[in-house]
Amino acid sequence: MTEYGRGQGSEPWYPEDPSHGDVGWGGQQGHPGQSPQTGQQQYPRGGPQYGAGPLEPQSGHPQEYVQQQHAGQGYDQWTGQQPAPGHSDGYGQQYQGGWEAAQPGQIPYGTDPTAPYAGHPEAYGAEPPDYYGTPEAYPPPRPPAHRTAAPAPPDESAGDREDWDPARPDREAPAAPRHADAPDDYDYEDEEPPGRSGGREDRRGGRSGKEGKRKRRNGCACLLVTAVFVGGIGAVGYFGYQFYQDRYGAPEDFAGAGTDENVSVDIPKGAIGSLIGQKLKEAGVIKSVDAFTQAQNRHPQGKSIQDGAYILRKQMSAASAVELMLDPKSRNNLIIAEGRRNIWVYEQIDKRLDLPEGTTKDVALTEWKSLGLPEWATNGAASRKDPLEGFLYPSSYPVAEGAEPAEVLKKMISRAKSQYAAHDLDGKARELGLKGPLELITVASLVQAEGRTHDDFKKMAAVVYNRLKPDNTVTNQKIEFDSTYNYLRNQSKLDISIKEIRNLDHPYNTYFYKGLPPGPIGNPGEDALSAALEPDDGGWMFFVSVDGKTTTFTDNLTDHNKLVEEFNAGRTKGD
Repeated sequence: MTEYGRGQGSEPWYPEDPSHGDVGWGGQQGHPGQSPQTGQQQYPRGGPQYGAGPLEPQSGHPQEYVQQQHAGQGYDQWTGQQPAPGHSDGYGQQYQGGWEAAQPGQIPYGTDPTAPYAGHPEAYGAEPPDYYGTPEAYPPPRPPAHRTAAPAPPDESAGDREDWDPARPDREAPAAPRHADAPDDYDYEDEEPPGRSGGREDRRGGRSGKEGKRKRRNGCACLLVTAVFVGGIGAVGYFGYQFYQDRYGAPEDFAGAGTDENVSVDIPKGAIGSLIGQKLKEAGVIKSVDAFTQAQNRHPQGKSIQDGAYILRKQMSAASAVELMLDPKSRNNLIIAEGRRNIWVYEQIDKRLDLPEGTTKDVALTEWKSLGLPEWATNGAASRKDPLEGFLYPSSYPVAEGAEPAEVLKKMISRAKSQYAAHDLDGKARELGLKGPLELITVASLVQAEGRTHDDFKKMAAVVYNRLKPDNTVTNQKIEFDSTYNYLRNQSKLDISIKEIRNLDHPYNTYFYKGLPPGPIGNPGEDALSAALEPDDGGWMFFVSVDGKTTTFTDNLTDHNKLVEEFNAGRTKGD
């Protein structure tokens, strides 16, 4: 399409355009390639195409140009202006209007279309008709730079309606014409007339619809990019902060001394800081293990936290938890020392629970089957003085007001089972010539009752195993421990009459019966159990404590009798 709105074909691009056919000054048109004023060769805008002569069809004007000039309305095709009436063309003639004798698209017969005044009788003085002076006439055509396409009626019958006004600003004009040499994606809405600057505005004074939509799209795109950019920065900042906190930041921790809710935490023996912290976190005491280990390392006595049961508060700061665990008040629980008998444990539970004396003992003797003993401990339980003896493991246990005796006993038995399960009691018992794990626990209770130190425990275990040997003719396979007699009597005497101890018929009296007693005589600790599992390899048969502090072991009766005389002599002087 050319810049004057006409295509390369013979038809105008919009036949209803009121400016259709405006190709010259009042219909007068010179030679297609010649200026009417000067007679010089003149080319259309853009110049002649390469290789075309001034009168050839490709010289800048379409071949049907001569026909189109007859439909003109006195409009200058080249300048975009309409000659005023009476204007001279340079030949002394005035132009007054169009060709009244010619029909659109036709040339009068015998008329030279290139003649300056051919077919224009008004050029010789006749008054031309005024095509724009009546109310029904179209308005005068505008220059090409200011033309707008005529609005189309809304439907086929709209042209006959009196209320349809083509000049109404709310009528949308048809799409702009397409240039013949324009690319397919050329945007005519953005095309501006020569000489204008700034954005295009529509007839209502606002931006064109397409430009507005494009700007809205650009705005949304900018907003989306900004949101993505800000979100990316936020994500990087968040993960960066988490990375910093994990590597260099302080661990999570509660503040203060905790709530009013108490909780009991059982710390196993040998537990280090991280395991202690894990137990406290599971119980809801602290918020993180790292916070506890740091607080424990900062405290001068932090490494001295012992195993046992602690009564703490929930949601404590790690530093507060360390302080409370180092305070003896936090261990104001029932602490079972190594070697304690069950009868003493029952009494302590009754006191702490404010129960009548003997309540816990009755529960133990009547409900022992439901308290969680290992299966190997139930065999022959009826023949034992107390089925639970040896299974209330030495440790610290919370015995808070309102607790039930059975629940407290279950915790103690559960602790014993877990400790005993850490050893191969059954295999070790067969290796040592015992009948099963229960006898091994019984040996450990004897060692715990008679020994004084860790070194004593291994030699004391050797004494037990040597006296149980079938070839023992010195004691005839009798253990002969005073501790067994004291157990059945529920006493702790050192001076026991030989006559009394040897004549009492009772299964726990090792002076009267051969072999081990029916069951443990107390609750052994870990050291005594280890000694029972790995006894000394000496041939120790006898032992005596001369000074009451150390124990001397011998492997023959002669040496033992000398030590007994020394012991008796010391007691006589002391009396």
